[in-house]
Amino acid sequence: MIIHPTSISDCYLIEPNVIEDHRGRFFESFNKAALEKALNRPLDFVQDNHSVSRKGVLRGLHFQEGAHAQAKLVRVVAGEILDVVVDLRKDSPTYARHLRIRLAADRVQMLYLPRGTAHGFVSLKEDTAFLYKCDNYYHKEAEGGIRFDDEHLNIDWEYPVEDLILSDKDRRLPGFKEWEKC
Repeated sequence: MIIHPTSISDCYLIEPNVIEDHRGRFFESFNKAALEKALNRPLDFVQDNHSVSRKGVLRGLHFQEGAHAQAKLVRVVAGEILDVVVDLRKDSPTYARHLRIRLAADRVQMLYLPRGTAHGFVSLKEDTAFLYKCDNYYHKEAEGGIRFDDEHLNIDWEYPVEDLILSDKDRRLPGFKEWEKC
C-alpha cells in the first residue's frame, strides 16, 4: 500500500496494492496491521457505514464532537464523489483549511480522516456507493455540522449549487464562524 500525505495534517490518501489479470482485479481493502504500520498509529475501527446517493446529493459537512469524535477510513465502491475534509482542530497547523479530492470506485483509493475533522461529499454519478469505517460509535448528542456553502471556508464543490440535493438538516447547519464561537 502507498500512503500519500495530503494538505490536511494527519489526513492521508491510501492506494492499496491492486492485482489485475484477465479475470478482473483483487486488492486488500483493509488490513489493520499494515495500515497501523503505514500510518504509524493504532487503529480500532468499531463501526462501518454505507450510503448510496443519487447524482448531485451533497452530504455534509458532518462530524462528531468531544469524546465521541471519529477518525474515518473512507472509500467509494461504485461511482464517484468529490470528497471534502475540513480541519476543525484548533491546535492543528492546518486549522480551518479544507481538502478536496475526487474518489472513484475505479481508482480504488481510500482516505484516512483524523478525529477533529468535518467531512462531506457530493455524488458525481448515479447510485454512488460510499463506505466508511469509524473508530468511535455514532452518538446523536455529539453530532455537529457546518454549512456546505460557508463563506469563510469557500469550498468549490465543482457542481452547480442550484442542482445540489441536500437534506433539510444539512441546509440548517451553522456557518463556520457560528460553530467556532461555541
